[in-house]
Amino acid sequence: MELEALGIGRDQEAVYRTLVAAGPASEADLRTHDVVAGTRLEAVLADLLDAGLLVREGARFRASPPELALRSLVVRRRSELGRAENALAELTELFRVSSAGSMRDMVEVLTGADAVRQRFVQLQHAATTSVRAFVRADPLVLTAEENPAEDEAVRRGVAYQVILERGALEGPGALALIEESVAAGEEVRRVDSLPLRMLIVDDDLALVPLAASGETGAVAVRRSGLLDALVALFDQYWARAVPVVGERVAGEAELDGRIVSLLLQGYGDRSVAAQLDVSPRTVQRRIRALMDEAGVNTRMQLGHAIGRRRGED
Repeated sequence: MELEALGIGRDQEAVYRTLVAAGPASEADLRTHDVVAGTRLEAVLADLLDAGLLVREGARFRASPPELALRSLVVRRRSELGRAENALAELTELFRVSSAGSMRDMVEVLTGADAVRQRFVQLQHAATTSVRAFVRADPLVLTAEENPAEDEAVRRGVAYQVILERGALEGPGALALIEESVAAGEEVRRVDSLPLRMLIVDDDLALVPLAASGETGAVAVRRSGLLDALVALFDQYWARAVPVVGERVAGEAELDGRIVSLLLQGYGDRSVAAQLDVSPRTVQRRIRALMDEAGVNTRMQLGHAIGRRRGED
């Protein structure tokens, strides 16, 4: 839901939207809309009153004007984020000082696939300028389809440079997925083989996943001579790697049409991907593009928009 970032839950947003659209209503009126389960409605209304999003008028509830009520929440959240950024800077400096002169200042060891996966996603969410990656044919903790943080970072303007092993191009739908990445603004090149898996973020930190004796782990390398060496290694491979040029599985318009047709028949993302021999991530990206083109926010709205368009045709 769109207001979750302001601390407004799904049920609270649903009730607020109903009152904005329908006007003042009693609790009994709201129950007829069946927006929230009956046992939850009283608590949801109390939350909205506390947040200043509703005003009680006798037995009826009226939505506060969004431009006032929501703006105050936005201002408050910006203030909270400002304080959090100050705390981040303070804690970072404290950590640096307390770790000075120790190996912890240069290298952090992560143990376990879950810890590595969490840090891999976390670093991409924190990236501000660039992400550079070595991607081997055998993913250790996360596949490309399981990495939504990459799409989010690219949309924020983070520059991605990715070097793939040749074997990483051989999976079903791999070339289509790479084309989607390139179309989104990523640079993708390939080499025959890579010496390791690696993620370098903003030239500030590198994550190198490792596996030894059946145990998965990683080292996170902060600014140091070792990080400089990893950046130089990436640059050497990038200079000799060749751009990946894949063939389309189908023309974009044809692919979109087939995706929409299967969605309207009730197929899920993975079933659509299997039917069309593309990755689920490709399906999700094309659906997002279709929603943006139609100016809608949900798949249900997309279905209605396509239905109307077909009726007009």
